[in-house]
Amino acid sequence: MEKELIWSTLVHLGNNMWNEEGNLRGRGENRSNRDASPVLRFDRAIWDKYIDDLKQTGTNTIILDVGEAMRYESHPELAVEGSWTHAQMKAELERLNGMGFEVIPKLNFSSTHDAWLKDYSKMLCTPVYYQVCKDLIEEVCEVFKPKHFHLGMDEETSEHQINLNYVVLRQYDLWWHDLYYLIDLVEKQNARAWVWSDYAWNHPDEYVSKMPKSVVQNVWYYGNEFDLNFSADVKRRLYPIELLDKHGFDQVPTGSNFSCDENIELLVKYSKEHISPDRLLGFMQTTWEDAREPWYTNKLVPAAKGFERARKWFEGK
Repeated sequence: MEKELIWSTLVHLGNNMWNEEGNLRGRGENRSNRDASPVLRFDRAIWDKYIDDLKQTGTNTIILDVGEAMRYESHPELAVEGSWTHAQMKAELERLNGMGFEVIPKLNFSSTHDAWLKDYSKMLCTPVYYQVCKDLIEEVCEVFKPKHFHLGMDEETSEHQINLNYVVLRQYDLWWHDLYYLIDLVEKQNARAWVWSDYAWNHPDEYVSKMPKSVVQNVWYYGNEFDLNFSADVKRRLYPIELLDKHGFDQVPTGSNFSCDENIELLVKYSKEHISPDRLLGFMQTTWEDAREPWYTNKLVPAAKGFERARKWFEGK
C-alpha cells in the first residue's frame, strides 16, 4: 500500500520569532512580522479564508507556529493581547482536524527566533530556562495531542542575530545538549521531533553523526538554482538533502516564495530525484508571513497555488 505523503504548510499564528519589540532593523518595510508585537497579529476572516484555500489546494498538514499565540497556563506571563486560551485552541484544532488536517505544533527554541519567550530568551541554558521549556512542551502536547512536534532550532549563529539588541547563542556540545534535552521532552510525550536542518550547512559530518535518526529533517532552500556546481552557497544549502538521504534520515524538504515564485515546484522535482522514496515523508511550504492583508493576497495565495501545482506534478496529475 502506497504511503500518504505529507503536504504541509507552515502557518504563522504566533509571529514573535524575530526582532525584539520596537526593533525594526533588517526586515524591510514590507515585512508583517519583523518586530515582536504586544498584540496578536490575527484576522479571523482572512485566517478562515486561508485555511479553506489550503484545503482546496491539497494541503493535508498544518505546521502551526504557536509562540505567543496561546495563553500558557504554566506561564501566563508569555501571553500577549489576544493570545488564545486552551479552550479556543482546542476548538480550532477540532475544526482543523474535522477538515482533514493533521496539525503539528511548532515552538521555535532557537535563540535567534525566541522573542516569544520574552525574558526567558535571555536565560538560555539556566535551570529556569530548562524548566520553562519542559512546561511549555508538556502543555502544548496536552492541548494538541500531536504525533509530531517541531522544535525549530534554525539560524542560531551570530550572523543571524546581527540585527538583535540582545545576542546570545549556543555552540558546539552545548547546542547538542540542549537539542537532545528538547527532543527527549517531545519523545516523552509520545511525539516525534522535527527540526530545521540548516546546522548541517556548516557542520555536515558532525550533523549526521550526532543527530538522532528519530528526528524528522527539514532542509529548507528558497532559491531557483538547483545545480550544486552553480555556487558554493547553493551547494552548501542543497547538499544536506543528499547527505541526509545517504545516512538514512527521514526528510520533509521545505520551500517558499520568500525569494522567488518558482521555488517550491523546482524543490519538489529536485527532491524526488535525490531522496529515496522510503525516506521522503513529504514536503513543506512557507511564506514567513501571517494571514492578514496585503500578505494574504500577495504571498499566501500564490504560495498555495504553487504548492498545488507541485503536488499535482509529483502525483502525475
